[in-house]
Amino acid sequence: MRARSATTIVGAITAIGMLLAASGCASDTKSDADSGPADVRLYGTDGNMANSFGEALKDSPAVLNGMKGTTPLTPLSEDFKRRVKAIDPSLTDFNYSGESYDAVVIAALAAEAGRSSDAGSIAKQLIGVTTGDNPCDTLAACLAAAKSGKDFKYRGISLRSSGFTSVGEPSSAMYGVLNFGNSNTIDDAKTEFVGAGDEKTEDKTPPPAAPAGNKGGGQKPPLKVGLLLPKTGALAFQGPPMFAAAKLAIKEINEAGGVLGQPVQVVEGDDGTNPDVAKATAGQFISQGIQVIIGAGASGVSKAVIPLVAQAGRVMISPSATSDELTKFDDKGFFFRTSPPDVLQAKAVADIIMRDGHTKVAIIARGDTYGTGLAEGVKKDLVSAGIKPENILVKTYEAKDKYEKDDGAKMFNPISTEIKGFGATGILVVGFDESALAIRALVSGGVKL
Repeated sequence: MRARSATTIVGAITAIGMLLAASGCASDTKSDADSGPADVRLYGTDGNMANSFGEALKDSPAVLNGMKGTTPLTPLSEDFKRRVKAIDPSLTDFNYSGESYDAVVIAALAAEAGRSSDAGSIAKQLIGVTTGDNPCDTLAACLAAAKSGKDFKYRGISLRSSGFTSVGEPSSAMYGVLNFGNSNTIDDAKTEFVGAGDEKTEDKTPPPAAPAGNKGGGQKPPLKVGLLLPKTGALAFQGPPMFAAAKLAIKEINEAGGVLGQPVQVVEGDDGTNPDVAKATAGQFISQGIQVIIGAGASGVSKAVIPLVAQAGRVMISPSATSDELTKFDDKGFFFRTSPPDVLQAKAVADIIMRDGHTKVAIIARGDTYGTGLAEGVKKDLVSAGIKPENILVKTYEAKDKYEKDDGAKMFNPISTEIKGFGATGILVVGFDESALAIRALVSGGVKL
């Protein structure tokens, strides 16, 4: 399906909302005079829009039916999905697989372009391998160009239409608008793709030339990559496609001749969806001489790890940390991400909420960098689109490493009661696997989803 500019879409939201209000799409809207229960549409974001999340609610097989939301996602070819599944046949999702693959590839290309596996050299080359003048859309072609010293720009799985900005994040991106079906799984037939961002913000500053003395000569140290991604914790269900795609990239890089004449080495680690676990793993990577760390998964975890990694002078590339706060975070030039910032996702989420004709919206969000940042971004865009500020209710909850069963009642029942009284017709849940507790509380509290 043809990508649509999120900027254009948001500009037309008010008119679309008025049209929908006159149609069946707005029939769920509850007026102040209507005392009867209204159906409420559920929305999500990249932290919970996945088939693996639906498994957390398998005892309520239709509770997610109709829930829709966004995740950074480009249309993935069947060939790419086949190759990723060859690494991990158990995959049920491909969320952030393209971003993970590209994170490894651009690190390898930067090392080859700078003719050095030194992390400082890689950091200086990273933006440039995505913003040259001559596009190459296969790993082998880009590696060949880098090895021969030719100008190139990588156009891969997620980095398709443009490259990085001056702070090392995508200047534009694609989002998938996903829909859960009757069995708590994503209905792929209903997936839409929406473009967001501005390709003009791509940084065209040429990278420094590789020192002449680096060409040829003795064998250089091999490139070592550490995978700092979630195996445990609240984002563990999102980890498998990221690990699989990153390992696929390393496999295909090595099949194409490796980097600097040697195979790329990889070490797997767990970020635990936990700052302390992630910092311990990153410390091990640093002591092992790893130059490039792929991760962390969550924005808050990435924020906690960046100072440690930057102080050690190592490159860190997250395929899934989306918080806007990371755009201006002091990373000493060592942090990059292939996932787009949430300022873009907020526009996409606000768009789908407005297209459904809602005029009263509640937002339930994790109380961390990711949750509060995205919630406030969506609220701002909804207000810009025409919803009155007093018709938007934002409720945050404590972000924890592990949630217990009774957290559902303690943390989410009061929120559910307040939302029911508020009368929202659209509810956005910004969270990870604990989103299941919030949804259960809404249902048990009498909110008709």
